[in-house]
Amino acid sequence: MKYTQIPQDTFKNIQLNAGVLLKEFVPDTGTLKATDILGATSGGANFTATPSFIDFGEDIDNCPANMKELKVLDGWEAKMSGTFVTVTAGLAVKLTGAADESGGKITPRNELKASDFADLWWVGDYSAVNEDGSKGASAGFCAIRLLNSLSTGGFQIQSSKKGKGQFAFEFTGHYSMEHPETVPFEIYVKAGTEATA
Repeated sequence: MKYTQIPQDTFKNIQLNAGVLLKEFVPDTGTLKATDILGATSGGANFTATPSFIDFGEDIDNCPANMKELKVLDGWEAKMSGTFVTVTAGLAVKLTGAADESGGKITPRNELKASDFADLWWVGDYSAVNEDGSKGASAGFCAIRLLNSLSTGGFQIQSSKKGKGQFAFEFTGHYSMEHPETVPFEIYVKAGTEATA
């Protein structure tokens, strides 16, 4: 059948496995530190980036809806969600959003601080080469950086008999007055490179 085909390089362009959520990641080198992993997850992560638009032609007589010359992108809503199955005091603070920690006690606040906002990274394996080698191989990755993220889903725990506690999360990226033109997310797609002989 003429159109029942897939691209010849399909395997090279597949994102694999659940990925990991990180406090920091260096996309130029593909470097991550184990200490930057926020926690173990279950069911992977879900990222959505939804644009909102204004149609300035909607109230103009004889103007069809969605006239491209009169449409303006008003902003983006970027969210990362999923479920953690491990928790630390530091992660509990992050999940609570506006909170402080002292000696393992997390105390919520009624006001936000600048320090409550922090970048959040999701990084997953990508392409046929996804293991670093000793002879110059470089693992491929897909990465999403959620800028100025804040937990907007609140702190949640679902326990179960003879099971693991589950901590559902939702983080939202935010614009900043310092750089209002900067959209609160970035996407990286980098193929791996084979080791040199």
